[in-house]
Amino acid sequence: QVQLVESGGGLVQAGDSLRLSCAASGRPVGRNAVGWFRQAPGKEREFVAAINWNSGSTYYADAVKGRFTISRDFAKNTVYLQMNSLKPEDTAVYYCAAGFVPFSSYRIYSTATTYNTWGQGTQVTVSS
Repeated sequence: QVQLVESGGGLVQAGDSLRLSCAASGRPVGRNAVGWFRQAPGKEREFVAAINWNSGSTYYADAVKGRFTISRDFAKNTVYLQMNSLKPEDTAVYYCAAGFVPFSSYRIYSTATTYNTWGQGTQVTVSS
């Protein structure tokens, strides 16, 4: 059974950068997509970015496009989320998740129910 562990969160100032990591222990059999979601206090969980593990195709929410970059490292079985030009509204708990996507579709990649394995989350706080 694959497990996901996020790391790299912290407290930063607006304009700073952070890199989150999502390390998978065990081979993610049957899963070809990894996504990042976030949830701020009092708000619903929202999609941030996703990557197809095999092809490397990436998908981003409009709110982070141009500022965040998702990537993967085969050797380390790890997916990264590089976050630049952080804003106070990026403050949230960030979760990574793994799932299976049958075909390329932003809607499928950005839907939380696509993913059946979730990490425990890492807090990102951006001060103004």
